[in-house]
Amino acid sequence: MIKKSHIWDEQMILSPSLICLDMMHLEDQIRQLEEAGVRMLHIDILDGHFSPSMPLGFETVRQLRRITTLPFECHVMADPPRYFIDELLNVGVQQITFHAETEPHVDGLLNYIHSAGVRAGIALKPFTPVSILEYEIEKCDCVLVMQINPGYASSKGESRVSFSDRKIRDLRNMINKRGLNTKIIIDGRVSLDNIKEYGKDIVDIFVGGTTCVDMKDIPGSVAKIMKLRNQILNQL
Repeated sequence: MIKKSHIWDEQMILSPSLICLDMMHLEDQIRQLEEAGVRMLHIDILDGHFSPSMPLGFETVRQLRRITTLPFECHVMADPPRYFIDELLNVGVQQITFHAETEPHVDGLLNYIHSAGVRAGIALKPFTPVSILEYEIEKCDCVLVMQINPGYASSKGESRVSFSDRKIRDLRNMINKRGLNTKIIIDGRVSLDNIKEYGKDIVDIFVGGTTCVDMKDIPGSVAKIMKLRNQILNQL
């Protein structure tokens, strides 16, 4: 694994998803997130095939890289992912997760990302079992667990899958039993209840979407999350 530093050593990190921001006012809203105390940004890169959406292009990500020093942790939802990963490496990001379901050579791609000095990990769709990580978990700086099915975020009635809790806890048990420092990221319908439930010692990074970060009141909604985070950390 890539050597840990600064933000990666912290607990209960909020990583707001850029695709949930107002695309017409990205810079302004990123400034609001910075001022509210956010220290990391989640960037979803989609190819329109893995998930029928392409909200962020590479040129936008390049321009955003110039206006903020916040770490970019990127979730590549593409089939195949290699081209998109190369583009992100050229942009200058700090962490990349790609889907095990779309990459035939998972071990090789983890090695490739690490060779560029970037943190690397695997993302899992809801129905993909944790057991798929059996021989790769030691090489993962992080594992991203999707709580909803990709491509269905805007569908009415699409909620967090019923087995999400069991999957997250199974992953935490796997990591703890092997004595690893692999970070768990949860993504999709992340709520304040999720943060209360998993913030103490289970999940490391919470991808903040519209369920917990109100884009019409970024300062107020982020303040609520930070207050909850401090309350939980003070109990440790």
